[in-house]
Amino acid sequence: MKKAGSATDVLWFKDAIIYELHVRAFQDSNGDGVGDFPGLISRLDYLQDLGVTCLWLLPFFPSPLRDDGYDIANYVDVNPVYGTLADFKAFLDEAHKRGMQVLIELVINHTSDQHPWFQAARNAPSGSPLRDFYVWSQDNQRYRDVPIIFKDTEKSNWAWDEVAGAYYWHRFFSHQPDLNFDNEAVMEEVLKAMRFWLDMGVDALRMDAIPYLYERDGTRCESLPETHAAIKRIRAAIDADYTNRIILAEANQWPSDVRPYFGDGDECHMAFHFPLMPRIYMALRQEDRLPITDIMAQTPPIPDNCQWALFLRNHDELTLEMVTDDERDYMYYAYSADPKMRINVGIRRRLAPLVDNNRRRIELLNSLIFSFPGTPIVYYGDEIGMGDNIYLGDRNGVRTPMHWNPDRNAGFSTAVPERLYFPVVMDPIYGYQAVNVETQLSDQSSLLHWTRNMIALRKLFQVFGRGTLEFLSPTNRKVLAYLRRYTLLDGHIETVLCVANLSRFAQPALLDLAQFAGCVPVEMLGYVPFPPISQQLYAVTLTPYSFFWLELQPAPEAPQPPASLSDEEAAELARHPGDTEVQVPLTPDAPDTAQRSDLTRKTER
Repeated sequence: MKKAGSATDVLWFKDAIIYELHVRAFQDSNGDGVGDFPGLISRLDYLQDLGVTCLWLLPFFPSPLRDDGYDIANYVDVNPVYGTLADFKAFLDEAHKRGMQVLIELVINHTSDQHPWFQAARNAPSGSPLRDFYVWSQDNQRYRDVPIIFKDTEKSNWAWDEVAGAYYWHRFFSHQPDLNFDNEAVMEEVLKAMRFWLDMGVDALRMDAIPYLYERDGTRCESLPETHAAIKRIRAAIDADYTNRIILAEANQWPSDVRPYFGDGDECHMAFHFPLMPRIYMALRQEDRLPITDIMAQTPPIPDNCQWALFLRNHDELTLEMVTDDERDYMYYAYSADPKMRINVGIRRRLAPLVDNNRRRIELLNSLIFSFPGTPIVYYGDEIGMGDNIYLGDRNGVRTPMHWNPDRNAGFSTAVPERLYFPVVMDPIYGYQAVNVETQLSDQSSLLHWTRNMIALRKLFQVFGRGTLEFLSPTNRKVLAYLRRYTLLDGHIETVLCVANLSRFAQPALLDLAQFAGCVPVEMLGYVPFPPISQQLYAVTLTPYSFFWLELQPAPEAPQPPASLSDEEAAELARHPGDTEVQVPLTPDAPDTAQRSDLTRKTER
């Protein structure tokens, strides 16, 4: 039976706050040392209070777990270590009850070599339909111009299979053979798996490694026309049978190369903006806005029904593929002094350790992805400043259990510590005794409370998810300033000025805001009015690594004095035209009293 998704707005993803988590890392309910769906259900209230509106689950399907679940052995079931299909359905229902959408993985570029399809293919005769589920060759010389993604572990994109007596193609690990999309049966199976989860009520699908679906001689086997045709076919199937469901594309490419994945609004609804992420870190370290403004200038317009997905960190390494060689060397030098912090073409560190656990830097970086055009993604644990473990293999150092409290195993599991799938972080700075949810919930000045307040504030203004972007150009390049504007359905124009200091020192800036002369900038966290804007350059001063979000409101109109007032009374009223207060009640979505205790606005919008 087909169930409806939980979203009622076709563009819900534009206003979303996405929270990325791994089921096995969040909460263990049965003491086996591995997180599961019942455990995740028990933590949904926390996520609801945090303010997130969409949960992105990393792969939870049956798998040998040689690549953290991205090596899928069955597309239409749940790995028993995480629970059952009934558990997943219960989780989905509970998330929807709390107004949260659910985004799951659609890993269709490859499978595990343990998948029944591959086992049947390697045992089938050459040229048979079963063999043709994957890409085979009698030598390893085809597609020689195609780069190797996992350079640290793989020497070739071909692997020899003794049973088949042939080489098979893999863009990732050798235990992840690529599916052959030239075989119509493969596409039919993909559509069948997609419908299985969408029928259940899943709201969104992340298409992993989407550029690599097809292979052609003489190309890099990326972003081929056949790939876009396949995506259009998947999108058409979704639009025909479901409402308000979306596709998020993972394409680690330049913005101009990612743009085709939106099509004419008929391919993917969303795509990650990979090149922006490392340049945010570069701008911070160089104390110069140029890396950010430059990459945004290279970002083409996208269809109105599409959106960029923005992130600071995720479950993979901080990828440096979309930077120049010099920029990559600089990033390695600036953010990964220890070679153990590096893997493939990136840095395997969490957000807090990347910026030396500097609270101001963490807040500044989050303010950027929360206020830039796109939908922000928060990686689990970053809302409390969790650390990492660079001594775990692969990218597992950023995939350790969530820190809930200072008790044994950080409150993640009742198992003996040796049974945990990975150990919790235990160093003096980032250890679970110091960094955990329970402690930060009791501290109104904690990073967790700050994050919750910022999420709540962002949700009050549609301009952040849907508005235009215009950079200002103050002469001080250590200051990044930009305008966001959006016209609401009622005709009201939301205008927000964002100003960020990328420097470790206090900085001044003069902003050309003459077009808003007469408007009053109101600081949005405390709702504090700043001096009105005039035709002159507007002066702001920022403390180290600080930022302002300023709502530009029209100047209040002076009320006309009643005729019965004396000349003295009329003059006094004219001198104080804005004393009529408008009380704005605190809504459940508004920031808490620690950040926004005085919500008395002196003027109406």
